This record gives sequence, structure tokens and C-alpha cells, in this order.
Amino acid sequence: MAIEQFRVLGLPVHLLDDYTPWLVSRLQQGKGTQVVTLNAEMAMQAEENEALAKVFQQAELVIPDGAGIVFYLGLQGKRQQRCPGIELAASLLQQAGEWGESCAVFFYGGAPDVVQTAAKVWQEKLPKLAIAGIWDGYLSPEAEAQLKATLKEQQPKLILVGLGVPRQELWIAQNRHLCPQATWIGVGGSFDIWAGVKTRAPVWMQKMHLEWLYRLYQEPWRWRRMMALPQFALKALGDSRK
Repeated sequence: MAIEQFRVLGLPVHLLDDYTPWLVSRLQQGKGTQVVTLNAEMAMQAEENEALAKVFQQAELVIPDGAGIVFYLGLQGKRQQRCPGIELAASLLQQAGEWGESCAVFFYGGAPDVVQTAAKVWQEKLPKLAIAGIWDGYLSPEAEAQLKATLKEQQPKLILVGLGVPRQELWIAQNRHLCPQATWIGVGGSFDIWAGVKTRAPVWMQKMHLEWLYRLYQEPWRWRRMMALPQFALKALGDSRK
């Protein structure tokens, strides 16, 4: 399946109507994949973080997760729907639940109780879902070494990493060689939402591309990071005039 690529502030964004079939095909073929769920804040971080930018450049799939990315694409004449990473991860879990043992899933990140609860929620929804491991994100160096050994031994096919940006993207890039046939996706705070600790924005806010505002309401400490949004908008408008 051909996949179009477009540049947003020099970073690749892959354009498809539906990303799930493309990823399912790669899973079936045993092709390793790193999925990046790009938003405006991440794009601005990449301008200051060369290692992070390199990860984005080398990832097999970069999806337009944030409203700012879709806004940028629209200014360049590209009609593209936003693809929230939490929804893409959920669709892959649904597929893994149908395949059972042939597509074992690994949950890594978040607080201990949260990631355990999130995995339990999915196990109850999908009884055939094969879970190869559940590890929280608060590990000592010794425990992280054991985590890596477990990944290498278990060889799960779908690995969800919820360590936050940019840590999860960098961690995946550094460790994906442990499971070369797996699909790795950074899921940010998805474990919190699946576990019921936090909620997604109401549908009307999602449709109006205001999910970032709802997240700021839930996590007011993020206000400094949100300052990247107007900076991104100015760059987007500048690029549209070129």
C-alpha cells in the first residue's frame, strides 16, 4: 500500500485515510515499525532536540495526532483528518485481540496501578488478547535491564510505551532492536484514560480541535509546554506564504 509523505517543519508526516490496515499488513509481514503520534508541541521540541528529530525522521510511520499538524497541512493544501494516537492504539489492540497468541501485546509505562488497570480493562474487553507483559514506568536501572531481557525473550508483536514525550520516542528508538518484528507506539497518557484516572475531552471539543485545551484544564502544570502552540502556528503561517 503506497503511503504519501509530507513535510511539517521539516519533519515527515505520512498521509492515509486509515492507518490501521497499513499497520496490520506490516504486523502480518513481521516488519518492525515505530509509530510517532506527532503534534505541534512535539514538532517544536524536535527543533531544539536533534536526537528527537532524528527519531522522527527515521520512524516508519508518523501520524498527524495534533490539531496543529492538521492545521499546517491544510495551509499547504493537504486535506487530512486528525488521527489521535489513543484511537490508533485502540484499533491495534482490537486487532491483536482477534489474533490472540500470534500477536501478543506488551504494556510499558505509567504508574504501577494505572498500567495494570489499563491492561485489565483491555483483557476484559478482549478475552483472547494475549498480554506478554505489564511493566510500569518507574523502574530502577536493574529493573529496566530485566524489562529489556523480558522483551527479548517474549518477542511481543505490539508494544505500547507510555513514558511521555520525548522519553517514549527516544526509548523506543534505542530499544526496538530487541523485538525487530514488533510495532512500537508511544501512547503518552493513554494508560491513564483507559484506566479511568483521566478522561478524554468531550466529543464536541474533539471535533473543534480543542482537546489540547481540555488536557490543559486537567493538567494545568502543562501551561509552559503549551507555549509551543502559538510558536508553531506562527511558523505554519510563515511556511504557507512561501
